[in-house]
Amino acid sequence: CWGLLLHFSFLRYFLTNPFLSEYNLQLEAMHSNLKKFDPAVDKTFLIALSGILWSIVGIALCNLAVGWLSETAGQTVVWLGAAGTVLSLLIHHFGFLKLVDSNIKRILSKQGKVCIFAFQPWKSYLIILIMIGMGMFLRHSSLPKPYLAVIYIGFGGAMFLSSLRYHRNFFKLLFKS
Repeated sequence: CWGLLLHFSFLRYFLTNPFLSEYNLQLEAMHSNLKKFDPAVDKTFLIALSGILWSIVGIALCNLAVGWLSETAGQTVVWLGAAGTVLSLLIHHFGFLKLVDSNIKRILSKQGKVCIFAFQPWKSYLIILIMIGMGMFLRHSSLPKPYLAVIYIGFGGAMFLSSLRYHRNFFKLLFKS
């Protein structure tokens, strides 16, 4: 009870003190000035950006993998490429599609313009950093590159295939409006 009374008395002091209320006005003015620099975009653009980024990363990963496989001779290339393709279909179907669908649903549920960095939830940025770190670690490890190519084709192909869901939703939104 006393804590609540102290809280309300401090709040009344804060709001009635001329120096602090002027400080409040300055903070509000600064906030409205910063609002001009808010990187907000239309949801349609955000879905297109997501699809483009997923496509670029998927193609880049597959490109690295194909480069490593091109240094391998014989029938091994076919088997490793096929294994990477099967892995990409599995990752796409059982992993990334759910993620993409939840991202699209989350983006479309937002009202008005959306922050340009909201194409992924904030907690996913940590996962992205971990995956980038693991990729760098694997690329510089002693693991033979042809075997590493299977993993890169798996994730790269899955990202590219999943990006098609973003592109499809973008075109649906584009022709709907």
